[in-house]
Amino acid sequence: MTLLLHLADFNERRWADGFAAALPGRKVVTRADSYDPDEVEYIFIWKPKPDAFEGLHKLKAILSLGAGVDALLRNPSRPRDVPIARFMDEDLTQRMSDYVVSQVTMHQRLMTRFKRDQAAKQWRQLYPAPAWDATVGIMGLGALGLDAVRHLKVFGYKLRGWSRTAKEVNGVDVFTGPEQLEAFLSGTDILVNLLPLTAETQGILNYETFSKLKRGGIDNEGPVVINAARGGHQREADIVRALNDGTLKAASLDVFEVEPLPQDSPLWEMDNVYITPHIAAASSERTGVAYFSKVIKDHEAGLPLPNMIDFGRGY
Repeated sequence: MTLLLHLADFNERRWADGFAAALPGRKVVTRADSYDPDEVEYIFIWKPKPDAFEGLHKLKAILSLGAGVDALLRNPSRPRDVPIARFMDEDLTQRMSDYVVSQVTMHQRLMTRFKRDQAAKQWRQLYPAPAWDATVGIMGLGALGLDAVRHLKVFGYKLRGWSRTAKEVNGVDVFTGPEQLEAFLSGTDILVNLLPLTAETQGILNYETFSKLKRGGIDNEGPVVINAARGGHQREADIVRALNDGTLKAASLDVFEVEPLPQDSPLWEMDNVYITPHIAAASSERTGVAYFSKVIKDHEAGLPLPNMIDFGRGY
């Protein structure tokens, strides 16, 4: 058995050494190594090139380092009959919840206002309202969304969620489908996007969406959007427009339509935008190797792959 690593933005050699130690008796190779494509049974992948799967005729499974698989599903060389298992463990989930909690609390505590006062050297004692006065709306109630809900509950926020299918979540007002999106938005002060990227959710963070968010919340300063899912969810021109005209008070963005974010993007210069370079739930090499080494061993033993992608739903 050969495991091939195809990882953009990561040190393939270091990951390969980790897998080699965890999978004795198997061959682990990177794109830079010499190998026989017909011996590759598993590929561990992130941000695949268009020809990533060419010549890999004996693949048994595609292992995705990321929780989001939209780019992988669009890849022109991907064999359509090979199952995909995505990475989803406690470490990744905790990292995402860390990001969400940090951004939600920052906005609830009016840090954009204080950031501006600091730049102007102004001492203005505005006292933020408590967490239970703010309503946080989570778009996407999968594993990441539900874990974010669990963490935010501790702080006392009022919580609502929106998902494709009906769900019951203790302590959360849940809205379902396109017909309930406007009702969900109308009561939301801080909008957190954790949706998978599909044809239905492409561009969902747009001016029309922002205009339907609750007015007058968070000390009458207006609503906030936090996007930690995919850049394809957002229309950045609409975000800039909404931030400039007051439709949005502030935004925290970890993902972008084009990455890295182009130097000429107006988002860089806006004092009510918080930019991070797609690191909200960066995968850990240690836990990633442990997770997928077990996946491979279990699959070789005849057990099913975990966290498999449903090709019909697109996630």
